[in-house]
Amino acid sequence: MKLSIIMPIYNESATIREIVRRVAAVPLHKEIILVDDCSTDQTSAILDSLDVPGLRRLRHATNQGKGAAIQTGLAAATGDVIVIQDADLEYDPQDLPRLLAPIVAGRAQVVYGVRTFEGQRWYMHLGNRLVTLTTNLLYGVRLRDMETCYKMMTRRVAERLQLESRRFDVEAELTAKILRQGTAIYEVPIRYHARHDQKKLTPLDGLPTLWALIKYRFWRPPQVPDPKSQVANRL
Repeated sequence: MKLSIIMPIYNESATIREIVRRVAAVPLHKEIILVDDCSTDQTSAILDSLDVPGLRRLRHATNQGKGAAIQTGLAAATGDVIVIQDADLEYDPQDLPRLLAPIVAGRAQVVYGVRTFEGQRWYMHLGNRLVTLTTNLLYGVRLRDMETCYKMMTRRVAERLQLESRRFDVEAELTAKILRQGTAIYEVPIRYHARHDQKKLTPLDGLPTLWALIKYRFWRPPQVPDPKSQVANRL
């Protein structure tokens, strides 16, 4: 089973070399898709210098946002399973096999990594709890961490998402559309090291996130053609 690791990147020259090294060290059959969202620091030069097996580099001509970078990565992914990896050091790639295990075992199609929130500033922690609570109320679920970066899913689920969000509200859109597909989200605990310097997500990003949760509550997933009917039509 091949894992596609999509990494949206914008101005991460301080951490990009190390996080790619850590991802590459994970003992999984994988491809690493780096999507440079038009970085203006030394990130692009560092990416060009990396010599890592299974590494693919994509670049936006203009800065479009995390959601747009994820869409670019999804379009390029060739794996059976897909996961999103931030380009800083908040998430530990050694947790990826733990997320993949329920999918390999056939117990889940979507797995989220649940953070401890240790070290996170109080207002960010409060915001995370608010959007997770809103998700649970709107969609009738009991998630513990809707905003987690570590969202892993099978290709079948990913291909039906039809993502529209360009920026951080993509986290809400992903979750909403997964749930609207009727797919359960399996959660596993992960390690987390809160970042404070140069963090791009702010409390103001909570507003478009809440709006996305409301808007996509009424989204309908695309119909999947019935293979039997397609065979009948050909006959």
